[in-house]
Amino acid sequence: MQIYNSLSHRVEEFAPINQGKVGLYACGFTVYDYTHIGHLRKYIFDDVLVKTLRARGFAVKFVQNVTDVGHLTSDEDTGEDKLEKGAKKYGKSVWDVAHEFEEYFWYSMEMTGAVRPDVSCRATEHIEAQLEMVKQLEAKGFTYVIEGDGVYFDTSKFPDYGKMAQLNLSALQAGARVELSEGKRNPTDFALWKFERPGENRTMVWPSPWAERSFPGWHIECSAMAMQYLGEQFDIHTGGIDHIPVHHTNEIAQAEAMTGKKPFVKYWVHHNHLHVDGKKMSKSLGNFFTVDDVIARGFHPRALRLLFLTSNYRDEQNFTWESLAGAQK
Repeated sequence: MQIYNSLSHRVEEFAPINQGKVGLYACGFTVYDYTHIGHLRKYIFDDVLVKTLRARGFAVKFVQNVTDVGHLTSDEDTGEDKLEKGAKKYGKSVWDVAHEFEEYFWYSMEMTGAVRPDVSCRATEHIEAQLEMVKQLEAKGFTYVIEGDGVYFDTSKFPDYGKMAQLNLSALQAGARVELSEGKRNPTDFALWKFERPGENRTMVWPSPWAERSFPGWHIECSAMAMQYLGEQFDIHTGGIDHIPVHHTNEIAQAEAMTGKKPFVKYWVHHNHLHVDGKKMSKSLGNFFTVDDVIARGFHPRALRLLFLTSNYRDEQNFTWESLAGAQK
């Protein structure tokens, strides 16, 4: 069996760390709004990967997180927490929003024939594991605190930073503007733990050694939970291609900094985006569709799954209702 590895940028023969066993971690859904068919494409391909491995005789431990705190709207270190944003939009508590949209995610998966992961881990239920990881990074000298903002990872202390994304750190440094640094020592530094700002009145906050009201950064969640269930090194990590330059790059840095540069993940698998009628899927364009929209138009959700399987997971795919009609037939 061969697999394209985003880390090496080539197709490799698949050989797990432990013979016959595979540890697989999939970046899960941020449960602040409805799962749409663009999300479904990624998770259906994860499902295909897991089932293919099992069909080849591997014992797969499939772990997938639920991001129910800490994912900011910019995908980096600024902006509003997506769960807080969803709560305001729907006039509900962040806990109710998280529960409702997590349930809709699992419903969408079931309708398209995807298996549930062996372990589904919510970020809010693993706060201690995340805190412990930040403390260890602090003890090893990889962090610094920006007053009133958060605990940051110092990427200059990690020479291999950006290796998967092949980032040109010199160019990033040269292009950095002082007014955008917000106290960062380096433009690529990222938040491990965030502090509540005055007037925010966040619902999801926890005490930490650095602030009484604080919360985890998005990146620390995945590394901490993946290592809790799969160990310091495991075989496969999946996600969207948009995760390569920031989220997964940061996951690698913090995980390998903590373990003394042990290779965090052997194979990285990244899925490309779904477009609708040649355009990016967005609510403002009215081309944001859910599995219920598919059903309402008279299509079977398995037809959607079949349509996705007509393309390669690493390629963009264009969705049209006509193409879905062909899959239905």
